[in-house]
Amino acid sequence: MSNTRRRLPDSELEIMMIIWEAKEPVTSAYVSEKLKDKKQWKITSILTFLARLAEKGFITSKREGKNNVYAAVISEQEYLENEGKTFLEKLYGNSLTSFVASLYKVNAINDEDLTELQQFIDKTTKGD
Repeated sequence: MSNTRRRLPDSELEIMMIIWEAKEPVTSAYVSEKLKDKKQWKITSILTFLARLAEKGFITSKREGKNNVYAAVISEQEYLENEGKTFLEKLYGNSLTSFVASLYKVNAINDEDLTELQQFIDKTTKGD
């Protein structure tokens, strides 16, 4: 992911998550429908967020008939990987050990999670 693409504000990230979940281009009406039980945003707000996402290079906007159709340019995986890297660098000095230790200390993860992490490390380092 390009360094020009920064962390998204929560409102824009929420819309991106809807687009990623759809796995196909969507309309503003689709986004609005998905948000109706979660947010009381007017369609004008949703259109503003979609325009910002397009300006930032996260989505494309294409006219199809009377509607604009929006598609992700950045994959969810690509965004999450960049966010995870940035988070680890900023808050934990790039130390995964410090991050895991802090999660363990506040009971956000348990021994079973640590075992799963160890299995992932073992599998990854063996090249399986």
